[in-house]
Amino acid sequence: MRLDLLAAIAGAMISVQARINGELSHRLNNGLQAALVSFGSGLLIISLITVFNPKLKIGLRNLREAVQQKKIARWKLFAGALGGTFVAIQTQTVPLVGVAIFTVASVAGQTVMSLLVDRIGYTGGGKRLITRRRVLAVVITIAAVAVSVIDRVDAKNLSFLTVIFGCTGGLLVGFQRALNGQINEHSKEGFTTSLLNFTSGTILLVTVFIIGLATNRVEFTPLPFGPLWMYLGGVMGVIYISFAASIVQQLGVLTFTLFSIGGQLVSSLVIDIVAPTKGVSISHYLIIGIVMTYAGVIAGGVSGSQTKRPQSL
Repeated sequence: MRLDLLAAIAGAMISVQARINGELSHRLNNGLQAALVSFGSGLLIISLITVFNPKLKIGLRNLREAVQQKKIARWKLFAGALGGTFVAIQTQTVPLVGVAIFTVASVAGQTVMSLLVDRIGYTGGGKRLITRRRVLAVVITIAAVAVSVIDRVDAKNLSFLTVIFGCTGGLLVGFQRALNGQINEHSKEGFTTSLLNFTSGTILLVTVFIIGLATNRVEFTPLPFGPLWMYLGGVMGVIYISFAASIVQQLGVLTFTLFSIGGQLVSSLVIDIVAPTKGVSISHYLIIGIVMTYAGVIAGGVSGSQTKRPQSL
C-alpha cells in the first residue's frame, strides 16, 4: 500500500481517537483519568502482542544494543511521555471545542515542529532543508487556525485558550514523531516503538494522577459501562504509532504530517457532523479553515526525499 495513503489513514485515526477520548472525558468529567484509561488500555494491548510476537522482542534487543553502543540517547526512548501529554490535552480540549477545531489547531503545531525537526534531521532519515514551499505550508496552516476559530474567540468560554492548548499538543506530536523515527531506525519494528511509547506515557499519566489524588486536585471516577467504543482510544493509538514510526523515516516528518492532515481533516469534519460533542456546531469559518489547511498540504508538496540543493531560506 502507498505510504501517502497509510499516512492519511493514520491521520484519520487521530481524529477518531480524539472523539473517543473526548467522549470518555465528558462521561467521566475527568480528562486526566480519561487519558490514563486510553494509554493504559493501549499498553495492555501492546503487551499482549509482545507475548505472541517474537519480532517485537527482537526489536527490544536491537534497541538495548543501540543504547549500549550509544547510537541513540536513552532519554529518547521516553518519547511516549510526549504522547501521554498530548492525549491529556486532547481529552480536556475536545469536549469544549469539538474534534474539528482541535484538529485544525493541533495541525498548526504539528507543521511548525515538523519543519524544524526535518531541518535538524531528527527523524533518523536525514536532513531536509527548509524550502519556500515548506514555509508556505506552515504559514497557511497557522492562518487556517485563526480563520477556523475567528467566531469562537470569546473570553467567556476561553475558546482562544483551548486553541492554544491544541497548538501545543501539535508541537508535542511533531517532536514525538521525530523521536519515534529514530527509535524505529534502531529497533526496526514498529510495534516495539508502540510498546515504549505506551509504557512511558502510561507511567507519566499514572504519576500525575497519583499526585493529583494526593493533593486533592483530581478524583477517581468509576468507569461507565458503555458505550464500549469509548474504550477504543488505546487501540487507535497502538495502530497509529506503529504506522507513523515506520512511515516517518521514509517520508520525513513534515511530508508525513501533511498527508496525515488530509485524513485528520476529512474524518474530523465528518465526526463533528455525524457524532458531534455537545454544543459543537459547524460554522462557515471552520469550513474555510479546513480548505485553507488543505491548501497548506498542497503548498507543502509531496516529496519526502532528501534533497541537497533545493531553494532554501
